[in-house]
Amino acid sequence: MDDKKLIIFFDSGDTIVDESTEIRDEEGIVLTADLIPGADITIQKLHEQGYTLALVADGDAQSFKNVFKQHGLHDYFSAMIISENIKASKPSPRMFKAAIGALDLSEGDFSRTVMIGNNLSRDMKGANALGITSIFQSWTPRYPHEPVDETERPTHTVGEPLELLELIERLNAEVK
Repeated sequence: MDDKKLIIFFDSGDTIVDESTEIRDEEGIVLTADLIPGADITIQKLHEQGYTLALVADGDAQSFKNVFKQHGLHDYFSAMIISENIKASKPSPRMFKAAIGALDLSEGDFSRTVMIGNNLSRDMKGANALGITSIFQSWTPRYPHEPVDETERPTHTVGEPLELLELIERLNAEVK
């Protein structure tokens, strides 16, 4: 396993988890949900290849715990930054700064970090504002695919999780 310098932040809904399959309780907590095809393989492979993975997601902590444990993905993440715990939502810089801090890194490491998400106005805009490479996963029809302005424009776009494997390797090779 060679040295992986790239840090990978993942959103959850419609990036890893198929939001249309979520089963919620009366309080809105997600009890179970299906994954997007290939998401589990992608996360497992990136972890096995030595990448540092962090979840940076908006929602209730218990929802993520339920779904990620259901699919055996919880332990692949070195940090899980959830808006409920941070008291902020993306695109707030607090979400991304909390993730980099939880990994015991500094804001200087944003230049070797990628944010993978499905939401241009939250994931891409928040990452772009901090100099984090933004990767838009255009899998879902539920969210806009066209940025409203340059602040939302992704650095890269993929259609599905498995397309990330090659892109991540290429981006890692470019990290100084």
